[in-house]
Amino acid sequence: MKLKKIKLFAIDSDGVVLNDTYSPAIKIFVESLGVEYTPLIERSVWGSPQITAGHNLALACKLPYSGEKVIKDFFRIREQYIKDHPVEVHAGIESTLELLNSTGAKLTCYGGRNKEYSFDRFLTPYAKYFDKDKPYIDINAFRPGVFEIVKEEFKLNFDEVVFIDDINRVAEVCKALNTGFIGVPASMPHNFQREEMMNTGVKFMVNKFTDITKDIIHQVDRSLSNSSLW
Repeated sequence: MKLKKIKLFAIDSDGVVLNDTYSPAIKIFVESLGVEYTPLIERSVWGSPQITAGHNLALACKLPYSGEKVIKDFFRIREQYIKDHPVEVHAGIESTLELLNSTGAKLTCYGGRNKEYSFDRFLTPYAKYFDKDKPYIDINAFRPGVFEIVKEEFKLNFDEVVFIDDINRVAEVCKALNTGFIGVPASMPHNFQREEMMNTGVKFMVNKFTDITKDIIHQVDRSLSNSSLW
């Protein structure tokens, strides 16, 4: 499969190729304090650098603690959650990774935890599909990471990269920078991401990563080629 424009697919880890174990924990955390889980809380906490997420949780829940303490408390809640809902690789991702790899574009994965936690533990069996030098990028220090991945890590033009993510904040940044985007909006009953992506104007959305097809890839490539993706 030959593409005209796309040189890199940047794939979010949690919520795209791995199951989402963060937004449910955020919901549990805030509701345990009597606070309603809202679109604003989802937006300001989920996908933020960890310390920022802690500060935003403290503000949302009116806690008299530092962001550092609150994020540690949050991760304890998440550890309890994953005892019953462990981190898992979504079924069937290999065929989609193979499809993306067959385009000749590079693949990288990214997320808010270090490589040892997110990639080495769960995605090593699929490492052959990802860029040899930069298979995974930890973006915790510079979320949402679009600028840094495109310009600093791979030194490409914005319209040569497609991000595949479950969070609308990434879609907003891609729109602002005229970068490719395929949404896999978080779809648990408590999530607000599909509606937010629609409001952002995301043209390409799938229910799950494995729904990405050759036709969708070509449509995104054409849209980037003629500057009509956004």
